[in-house]
Amino acid sequence: MRKWLVCTLVIMLSLATFIPATYASEVRVSVDGRDVLFPDENPYVDQRSNLTMVPLAFVSDRLGAATKWDGKLKQITISLNRDTVILVIGDHHALVNGKRVQFEGAAVLKNGRTMVPLRFISEALHANVEWQPTHKLVSIMSSVGNVPKGTWIWDTHIIKQDQAKIISFAKMKGVTSIYLQVNRDIDPAIYEDFIRKAKSEGILVEALEGRPEWVYKSGQEDIRKFIDWVKTYNSSVGPESSFTGLHFDIEPYALSEWTKGNKTILESWMDNLRLIEKETKGSGLKISMDVPYWLNTVHVPGKDYSMSAWLLEKFDCLVIMNYRNHALGDNGIVENAQAMLREASTLRKEIVVAVETVKSKEGPRVSFYSMSNEVMQKELQSAHNQLARYASYAGFAIHDFEGWQEMK
Repeated sequence: MRKWLVCTLVIMLSLATFIPATYASEVRVSVDGRDVLFPDENPYVDQRSNLTMVPLAFVSDRLGAATKWDGKLKQITISLNRDTVILVIGDHHALVNGKRVQFEGAAVLKNGRTMVPLRFISEALHANVEWQPTHKLVSIMSSVGNVPKGTWIWDTHIIKQDQAKIISFAKMKGVTSIYLQVNRDIDPAIYEDFIRKAKSEGILVEALEGRPEWVYKSGQEDIRKFIDWVKTYNSSVGPESSFTGLHFDIEPYALSEWTKGNKTILESWMDNLRLIEKETKGSGLKISMDVPYWLNTVHVPGKDYSMSAWLLEKFDCLVIMNYRNHALGDNGIVENAQAMLREASTLRKEIVVAVETVKSKEGPRVSFYSMSNEVMQKELQSAHNQLARYASYAGFAIHDFEGWQEMK
C-alpha cells in the first residue's frame, strides 16, 4: 500500500510539471462596478510578467471594441471609436494608433483561446484600471468616450448634402445612435444612402417623430402614418439601410393645459401609447421614448404607480431629458437619473441619460451651451462613474447634433 502511494505521488508530481505556473493564479474582473463572468476561459495572472490576461472576447463583449483575428499572421486588431490596437501573438510590442508601444509579456494562445494583457488593452482604449490585491480583483472603469451615445438630428435636410461630415463628426464623438427626424418630403433614397453609410461606421439610425399634440385622440392618425411610413420604407430596403427603431418625442407637458395631475391628458396620452404598442408589436423595431427626468413623480391616474414605470413596461428604452450641466450634487445629472434607473433595472429595460447643448431659458445650470466640449466630457465622466452600476444604464444622449457641433 505504501509503495502504491509513493508511486502515485511521483506520477502526480511529474504531471504537475506540465501545468504552467503562469496559469495558477486566477483573478476576478469587474467593469464599471459589475463582476464579469467568463464562461469559457478564466482570466489569470501571468507570474512571469505579473500581467492579468483575459480572453479576447472580453474586449469586445465588455469594453465594446471590435476585434479581428488574422490566423495566418497570428495578429489581433482591436478598434474602438478613434483607437486601433494591433498586436501579434508572442510579441512584446503593439501598434497603438500607428505608434509602436512596448509592454511586458505578450498575447498568447491558451486552450484554443486568445488571451491578451488586460491592463495594456484597457488603457490603450482609455479605460482606468485598478488592482485590488485583497480581493484579487481587477476593477475597470470605462472611459465616457467609449460609452454608447445618441444624438438628435431635427433638420433632416442636412443629410442631403452633408452626409460625410455628419458621419465623421458622429464617429469622432463616439456616437452609436442617431435619432433622425423623418421628413416624408425627402427622397427615401437619401435615407437609404445615409443609413447605409452610418451603419458601416457602427452608427445605428432611429426614426424620430412626435409633438405634444400626439397625446390627443386627434393625433392617432399622424402616429399611424409615421409608423406605417417607417415599416414601408424598411420593407423596401435591405437591413444595411433600415431604421433600427422608432424614437418618439411627444412631451405633453409642453401643452398649456398640462399639470401633473391632469387626469384627462394623462389618460389620453396612455391611450395613444397603447396604440403605439399595438401598431409596433412584432415589427422588430426598438421603441424609445423621450421623457423628462421627473416623470417618475407623475402617477398613473387612480393608481400609486409612476408613469415612467408604466412606460418602461411597454417599451424598450426611455431617454430621460436630464438637462443639467453638472454631474454631482443637488439637482445634478446623477441625482435626477437614479429613480428611473432603479425602476428600469427592476423591469430589465434601458435608460439613456440625455444632456443639453442648446441655449436654454430655464436657468444657468441646465445646458452646456457656451461651455467647452472638454467641460461637458468631464461632467459626463463623473456622472458615468456613478451611474454605471445600474444594470439599466445605457449611456448618454446629447441634444442636439447641431448644438454639439457648435461647442468649443
